Amino acid sequence: MHHHGYLWTGPKQRFDQEALRRPPHPEPPPAGSKPELIQRHREVAAEFPTSDLPPLETAFWLVKPRSLVRGTWDEAKEAASWLGERLAEYAPRFASEAQRDTTHLALLVNSTAERLESGADVSLGFYLERPSYLSLAVVTCSPNRAIPELACPVP
Repeated sequence: MHHHGYLWTGPKQRFDQEALRRPPHPEPPPAGSKPELIQRHREVAAEFPTSDLPPLETAFWLVKPRSLVRGTWDEAKEAASWLGERLAEYAPRFASEAQRDTTHLALLVNSTAERLESGADVSLGFYLERPSYLSLAVVTCSPNRAIPELACPVP
């Protein structure tokens, strides 16, 4: 078992494009469906695996391009440490002052390590100054507990 880290920042408006953040349905629309529905399914099927947008289900980071992996760790504590470093880096830009609290951030890092040790994924999100958003995720791999059939992006 190992862990991959992911980070995304961008306009909140782009993050809110949920259709691009969910995987396409495994079955295409049935024959005779509205052309718009068929076209939308094709677009989502083509865009979801290549989009840098955070998926709605954390495990689906594993189908995204390998270039989006920000780090890989064998130990949960190392992955949690990376997440803690990102939190410290971005905390001054958090829109909520309460989320900048160092005790709160330390608790997040500790709970992240515990969750990763159990084989779970971790996904955190924060509003930043301006209408921007920060998404941080650490995904457990080989296999992923939530969706074990997903292949690891890094051999």
